[in-house]
Amino acid sequence: MQEDFSSNSANLTHLDRQGQAQMVDVSEKVPTVRQAVAVAQVRMLPETFAAIQAGNAPKGDVLGTARIAGIMAAKQTANLIPLCHPLPLQKVEVEAIADAELPGYKIYATVKTKAETGVEMEALTAVSVAALTLYDMAKALEKSIQIESIRLISKTGGKSGDYSPPAV
Repeated sequence: MQEDFSSNSANLTHLDRQGQAQMVDVSEKVPTVRQAVAVAQVRMLPETFAAIQAGNAPKGDVLGTARIAGIMAAKQTANLIPLCHPLPLQKVEVEAIADAELPGYKIYATVKTKAETGVEMEALTAVSVAALTLYDMAKALEKSIQIESIRLISKTGGKSGDYSPPAV
């Protein structure tokens, strides 16, 4: 016999009355403009970084391919992450910024929509897949490339309001 979780999970919107995972019903929410920005860090050896910067990777355009992969991934988030709503994305921008101090790249994704729910997962998926693609494109140069610190760095719009991480 399944227990009724309704009194214990009033604030757990992804659980039904029996405690089973469910997709949240957002049909009553008003569409608003929402944006999320995420970042991932890709660390590598100085020699690998120099080869990518010079355009000397065996598989070709590492950064361009990673950027396109991130954009495509954002558009597929609902197919990859259970319970995510498919959203009409009005903007997906992915940028890889060279950082000689790492050495490596910081990959940023900005995703924007006008919808009933936010785009945090789309931005996080975009930077994750872009980082994985960068690894794939450069693994012939180095297998020890590290993907680090995937995180949301801002979100605007929606019922919960704006978010930016606390200052460290």
